Amino acid sequence: MTVPHDEPHAASAAAESATLPLTDGDIYVRQDGPHDAPTLLLIHGSAASTRSFDVLVPLLSASHHVVRIDLLGHGRSAKPDDGDYGIPAQARRAAAAMDRLGLEHAVAVGHSSGGYTAAALAEQRPGQVTALVLIDTGPSLNAFIAPEGAMEPGQWPHLTDEQIRMAASSGFSRADYQIPQQFVDDVRAMTYHSFTATIQASRAYIRQQTLPERLAPLAKPLLVIFGEDDRRWRSSSAADYHAVPGAQVEMLAGVGHSPILEDPQRTAELLLAFAGRLPAPGRS
Repeated sequence: MTVPHDEPHAASAAAESATLPLTDGDIYVRQDGPHDAPTLLLIHGSAASTRSFDVLVPLLSASHHVVRIDLLGHGRSAKPDDGDYGIPAQARRAAAAMDRLGLEHAVAVGHSSGGYTAAALAEQRPGQVTALVLIDTGPSLNAFIAPEGAMEPGQWPHLTDEQIRMAASSGFSRADYQIPQQFVDDVRAMTYHSFTATIQASRAYIRQQTLPERLAPLAKPLLVIFGEDDRRWRSSSAADYHAVPGAQVEMLAGVGHSPILEDPQRTAELLLAFAGRLPAPGRS
């Protein structure tokens, strides 16, 4: 059963949102575009939410059924202190959401650490995930650029908007990028446990096995989009994805870690061109 929400900022008249009650916590989902069109499943990164795609979705929803989910611990989804924030568990919830929504097939699109959930979903549901798009998703821990500072437990309830913006600034190409208030609100809505558990889970997933190593045997069409000025992951590491047979790797000049916000137009063009070349599900 779904529980509708009012959406005053809805991107289109076709937009729908709901909360799906799963066994280990409610998961918020949002749908835009025609339901009979090919589906794009958008998965946000750590400390973000469905709202991080707000600018990108209108560029996609004319031709695609765009589905977004708030991962457990994020946005309008539940944030249990005893929740399993591991990547495989997040992927299982994404799969459960697909089942509840009746989605037989989807291109899984992950931004940043959302790419790990997208990859794990493809590992768990290879028949449902027809292709993968990874946007500034680090291929291995060797590519990680350590942050200058970290948030401490004692700071968490008292963080100012400015402190959150400073911590988030590496997610963009310029230190003076005007970080949207919605991003600040998404971070503040998290618990310290859900925040740290999410970060640790992402690192554990690629420490166990690099993403190219995970993806190569899946034989899924793969598009990798990377900002040349990424300040969280070495942009040169995008080349590591060429280890995946047939992978398409695209570099965006003048863009940092968040092309979905910094250059949604070019990001959408690449994504739509890639999706347009995919065979219909069930055909080779």
